[in-house]
Amino acid sequence: MTERRETIRVVLVDDQAMVRQGLRMILEAEAHISVVGEAGDGAEAIELVRRARPHVVLMDVRMPRLDGIAACERICAAPDPPHVLMLTTFDLEDYVYAALRAGASGFLLKDAPADQLVEAIDVVARGDALLAPQVTRLLIAEVAKRPNINGDGHKWLGTLTERETEVLRLMARGQSNTEIANSLILGEATVKTHVGRVLSKLGARDRVQAVVMAYESGLVEPGST
Repeated sequence: MTERRETIRVVLVDDQAMVRQGLRMILEAEAHISVVGEAGDGAEAIELVRRARPHVVLMDVRMPRLDGIAACERICAAPDPPHVLMLTTFDLEDYVYAALRAGASGFLLKDAPADQLVEAIDVVARGDALLAPQVTRLLIAEVAKRPNINGDGHKWLGTLTERETEVLRLMARGQSNTEIANSLILGEATVKTHVGRVLSKLGARDRVQAVVMAYESGLVEPGST
């Protein structure tokens, strides 16, 4: 018997109606995804998210009135926020750090194939981060320009066990749970438990935020192995 999947509620935010229409057609072809609303700018998105209660928001970076990064920050600051996946046709370098700091769970290019879009929705809906190696490299480069931003990082560093610290370092290198398990010779379920504890102790809502904190605190230094 086929396992029934919970329906993922999605909101589309883009100032171009044709882009929203194309995204809707792709997503609504999937039985487990439901598009519950559309917005043409960040200000509309904030109100729509409050009403529609989506699991995932696909958010354009550049929009009139209120851009995607500012809207993402406000949405993620609300109680029980959805996961925000940033959409862009632009070079990520100008936006990646600000968007991840704002609470985004990852990036996706607008011209990504349909299967990648669906997979991205699935990934962030289950609470994982879409932190591709390209994004990780850009994040590291940007943090390198802002050493030790989080001056009180030592407060939460002291709460991590030695194993949890190892896991966080590997997360900061962009490793998946499977890759961390192989690196540390642990079971994948054990790694998942460690990741959950790291996020809880850091007060981080997902892996992306934990990675940002790891670099900003100085736990992991750009260029280290």
